[in-house]
Amino acid sequence: MYDVIIIGAGVSGAASARELSKYKLNICVVEKEEDVCCGTSKANSAIAHAGFDAESGSLMAKLNVEGNQMMEQLSRELDFPFKQNGSLVVCLHEEERPNLQKLYERGVENGVKDLRIIDRKELVELEPNISDEAVAALYAPTGGIICPFGMNIAFAENAAQNGVEFKFNTEVTGFEKKENTWLVKTNQGDFETKYVVNAAGVYADKFHNMVSEKKLHITPRRGDYCLLDRSTEGFVTHTIFQLPSKYGKGVLVTPTVHGNTLVGPTAIDIEDKEGTNTTQAGIDELISKAGSTVKGLPIRQVITSFAGLRAHEDGHEFYIGEVEGAKGFIDCAGIESPGLTSAPAIGKMVAEIVSGLADAQINSDFVGTRKGILDPKTLSNEERAALIKEHPAYGNIICRCEMITEGEIIDAINRPLGAKSLDGVKRRTRAGMGRCQAGFCSPRTIEILARERGVDPAEITKSGGNSKIIVGINKDRI
Repeated sequence: MYDVIIIGAGVSGAASARELSKYKLNICVVEKEEDVCCGTSKANSAIAHAGFDAESGSLMAKLNVEGNQMMEQLSRELDFPFKQNGSLVVCLHEEERPNLQKLYERGVENGVKDLRIIDRKELVELEPNISDEAVAALYAPTGGIICPFGMNIAFAENAAQNGVEFKFNTEVTGFEKKENTWLVKTNQGDFETKYVVNAAGVYADKFHNMVSEKKLHITPRRGDYCLLDRSTEGFVTHTIFQLPSKYGKGVLVTPTVHGNTLVGPTAIDIEDKEGTNTTQAGIDELISKAGSTVKGLPIRQVITSFAGLRAHEDGHEFYIGEVEGAKGFIDCAGIESPGLTSAPAIGKMVAEIVSGLADAQINSDFVGTRKGILDPKTLSNEERAALIKEHPAYGNIICRCEMITEGEIIDAINRPLGAKSLDGVKRRTRAGMGRCQAGFCSPRTIEILARERGVDPAEITKSGGNSKIIVGINKDRI
């Protein structure tokens, strides 16, 4: 028997789990994939939005601004990468200035601090590679960039540190309402709980509609991206947006916290909730659109392309609260952009709802800090030498592109909710995220995973499930 079962270990589910662990509750997170951060939370723009885009008065606007304001302190407490680099919404035509003014006024109404409209002269000083067509921009100094994997994993690890249980490879198949509890049916058996939090991303409507006559509809909105090599670092220093359209904030060009340049996303509505394939048409579209706001885009430095799905609710609004007619079932649905920014505030709101319903007591043993994986590159030469002397694995480079050591990979595997696959290691350490895209380091990472987990190398997968890497042996083992 659990007090709370959370469906989904993405950033909203993990943030909710961490906030709920501040109370004396028996909490479990069930996730159909093999790890945290396997859905929308791993494939997005990695942006901390300032909060000027969402409609004034909406829950989306409120939680966006609150989440943005919480981000810097959380990044210090939970040790994940965040940088307040500021954002620019570029106006390319004089006749579009009224739309820029409306965006500014909406941002002020939403409570975004220090917003201002700048002219071309200042814009070029801030971003020398801005388009020659740009005439003005909305400047939001509070905009930022995040490592989405780092934040999601930090929330989950801290929740686990505070007693939250995680069940992976556990897919929810249905519900049965009992007198005062819910029976959550899964492919790993049935679990009973007093409260359910539905944080299932693009599948949240499916679960909502199982328990409510008032139906919810979520459309998977695919966004294609291109990631450029770290040799492009400094091409832009702010996050550069286009003026929004009905499909969102358009194609952006932004630095990442790790020194790459990210271009995207497109916005293509699809039916397939697993449709994360990129298309030539989508990539061509984002390259063309990005080229309208910056000049000389170094697109030939692309090292990978990918796509993510946004959980677009028909009303373009976050859907958070107890479901009418389904007592104890709490939706956390329709979490699309700015969902990553809003996640800290979403988690806080969900925890307030559930703890209020449960009349939960404060957990006086809650630990609010977490230390991430040690990066030897942040140490002085003397400190690094001392570390290698004590732990020689930190002197063994496994990923040459990102200079990731065996020590970091070992830590990633053995820490709370540790990595079980190549992608799990990649999200925690960046081993495999560089120019060669794991072409060099995969075999050694597989060896380390197999050794640390005590399994045969053939059991190691790329991302869980049937994503096998080794399918046979072509030489006798010695």
